[in-house]
Amino acid sequence: MLTDILVVVDLFVALALVVLVLLHSGRGGGLSDMFGASTGSAAAGSTVAERNLDRITVVFVLVFAFVTVALSLRWS
Repeated sequence: MLTDILVVVDLFVALALVVLVLLHSGRGGGLSDMFGASTGSAAAGSTVAERNLDRITVVFVLVFAFVTVALSLRWS
């Protein structure tokens, strides 16, 4: 039962990570361009939305890592 819950959480977090990584800005603007701040964001540095996106991504990465380790310990 616990293993099933961990697998579902792991899949959800993995899909959320894919979406979060795709929202990040690469050479273009990413999240900033999507909301219309394409010209000023390059000169001003990171916006609040980008910093929050970074923080959310880090939290999801940590959750994904802990759940994956828990699954590996559960199955071994």
